[in-house]
Amino acid sequence: MRLHDIAVVGASGLVGRKILEIIQERNFEVGKVVAIASDANAGKELNIKGKTFRLSKLEPHIFKNLEFAFFSAGASVSREWAPKAAADGAIVIDNSSAFRMQEDVPLVVPEVNRQDMFRNKGIIANPNCSTIQLVTVLKPLDAAFKIKRVVVSTYQSVSGAGNKGITALETELRSIEQYEHSPFPHRIAHNAIPHIDVFFDDNYTREELKMINESRKIMGKKDLAITATCVRIPTLTGHGESVNIEFDKKVSPEEVKEILNAAKGVTVTDEPSQNLYPMPMNAAEKDDVFVGRIRKDDSVKHGINLWIVSDNVRKGAATNAVQIAEEYLKGK
Repeated sequence: MRLHDIAVVGASGLVGRKILEIIQERNFEVGKVVAIASDANAGKELNIKGKTFRLSKLEPHIFKNLEFAFFSAGASVSREWAPKAAADGAIVIDNSSAFRMQEDVPLVVPEVNRQDMFRNKGIIANPNCSTIQLVTVLKPLDAAFKIKRVVVSTYQSVSGAGNKGITALETELRSIEQYEHSPFPHRIAHNAIPHIDVFFDDNYTREELKMINESRKIMGKKDLAITATCVRIPTLTGHGESVNIEFDKKVSPEEVKEILNAAKGVTVTDEPSQNLYPMPMNAAEKDDVFVGRIRKDDSVKHGINLWIVSDNVRKGAATNAVQIAEEYLKGK
């Protein structure tokens, strides 16, 4: 058995910790693990599932002789250090937005476009959390029925903003005031904010454009007609997405269920008469993408409505990154 030496950059953060946890859960055959955090945290110890990791700081050639480097410390850190890690011989799996839309960097969801990862030049990008769960469902449906147009509205949990988002919600639930250090533009407790990341001149947010552009790249459909509205809601974990899909040909809800039941990484939970449908609390700590509320949209010729939920910290970030490494080791 060959062991794989790895680094996790941003190891003390929400996603970094989850990567270290998932590596143990999935029995990823690691040897040396270099856990990297900010200079302020260097030298401290991190305990994950009974294993202790001593935190290091970023420094030249820390990635030498490592096979994989998982980056989850923000785009600025990735832009500076990911090319250095790749130059030192590590395959970088980057969870930030730094390289996602760069033409020579594959943007990968293993269930959707596994083959793209092998065209890397040292860096493989991990998509945005809300994009991952969307394309996992869209891809098999597009292969079967050819998608004409997609309209998606998201209901995104506070953990999408990291530990600060979780702290903001928990603090505000105990107070009538907005948390002083909140990453959100308004109080999130008992609220819904149709604003994730910055606005551009066309009044779309960066989060919405991420979903649009990343979905097109991952699915290999540059002309995919897709629009998005992204909303932050006061749940801790799990993103929901209300998705309206228009197809080129006639399709029934039963056919959609059949395709998705057979799709890798997808679980259909759709028994409205029994009050069974995906919810964030049910998807928490699970790696599948859950789909329900599958029904016809009679307002267009060939339309389907459905509801998608996934754990944004796991499949939306950490698990997808580990899956990329696993599939890379299997080879083409």
